[in-house]
Amino acid sequence: MPKSNNHSITRFQKQLNFIIEIDKIKTIIRQTLLMDSSKQENDAEHSWHMAVSLFILDEYANEKDLDLIKAVKMALIHDVVEIDAGDTFAYDKKAHEDKEEREKKAAERIFGLLLDDVRAEYIALWEEFELGETPEAKYVGAIDRFMPVLHNCITKGKQWEKHGVTADMVLERNKPIEDGSQFLWDEVTRMVEVAKKDGYLL
Repeated sequence: MPKSNNHSITRFQKQLNFIIEIDKIKTIIRQTLLMDSSKQENDAEHSWHMAVSLFILDEYANEKDLDLIKAVKMALIHDVVEIDAGDTFAYDKKAHEDKEEREKKAAERIFGLLLDDVRAEYIALWEEFELGETPEAKYVGAIDRFMPVLHNCITKGKQWEKHGVTADMVLERNKPIEDGSQFLWDEVTRMVEVAKKDGYLL
């Protein structure tokens, strides 16, 4: 068999290995309830919902010349590291202490299943999201934080109540939304006020 075909098989096998590995993301359970309150969502459901929402809500991004394909890639791979690192609940300060270390190690292993060119691209995208400095990272970060707030409002704060989350905690946690979308941040503050008025957020 020609060397080029051998290379293709090696590349294809590595791609398949990665695809098989990230199937595990479907088993990572988040604290957020589905909007019908039937169960907690998993990371795959969250990432898919985010990716669609990035397209639907892009008119509200602060930056009007976003690379949406790059943003969607970022959204789809941003939680892959949780296969090893686990989901870190947004309001668990103790769990956040070693979150960066756990997730960096996970990124190296999981993206390391790919060949050099793709591995470098995916690690760079993941690091860009974590740093939150580019327009795309700020917008993806805004959607990542906005979605759980929306879920909690639709489900009348069941998970907020379960974990003792207060209005001040929601606002403090989600303030970075403003960097990616002033409109969505204004919506979050409005939603929090409604939740307080309706009695499902203290």
